[in-house]
Amino acid sequence: MTGRFISLEGGEGVGKSTQLARLAEVLRARGLTVTVTREPGGSEGAEAIRRLLLEGDAGRWNARAEALLFAAARADHVARTILPAVAAGDIVLCDRFLDSSRAYQGAAGGLADADIVELHRVGSDGVLPDRTLLLHLPAEEAAARSAARDMGGADRIGGRDAAYHAAVAAAFAGFAAAEPDRFRTVDARGSAAEVTDRLVGALADLLP
Repeated sequence: MTGRFISLEGGEGVGKSTQLARLAEVLRARGLTVTVTREPGGSEGAEAIRRLLLEGDAGRWNARAEALLFAAARADHVARTILPAVAAGDIVLCDRFLDSSRAYQGAAGGLADADIVELHRVGSDGVLPDRTLLLHLPAEEAAARSAARDMGGADRIGGRDAAYHAAVAAAFAGFAAAEPDRFRTVDARGSAAEVTDRLVGALADLLP
């Protein structure tokens, strides 16, 4: 079959990593070949940049520097991992992609959305997922889950204040409303199994 590129998006604490693993398990059980990857990261060069982005104090980079680093990591990731896997017929499941840069460095970081998109056009030839699954939780529940997850300390982006993360969540909602052909918003409340079922349902038109 033709390969597919699917991204999972959402703010902190919505369960992307858990659901990425569960979704991959379900699709593999159907006999599909699945490549699981993440951003920043997913290739050797991009993983090196990941460490620069997520380690250190909150002010290590400003929004412009972050946007450039994310775009560089994404360019390597797309060229070396995502496009080859899709060409081979894989289902590529990616934990975050361009829309996270648009939300975090763009809307919450104060950069213009057009500038983030232009960096992506230059670095990654404008590649977009076939489907973006946006996991959504009420802000209070997402914050509680994030706090429980980060008992050992959040990374430098995840540890930013509530106003920053509220701007991120609002941006994601706006993207989904503006691009209904690509996005599906999925309720992340309930058990992990229930959420996985919703994600599979949101992919029904793309999968055999």
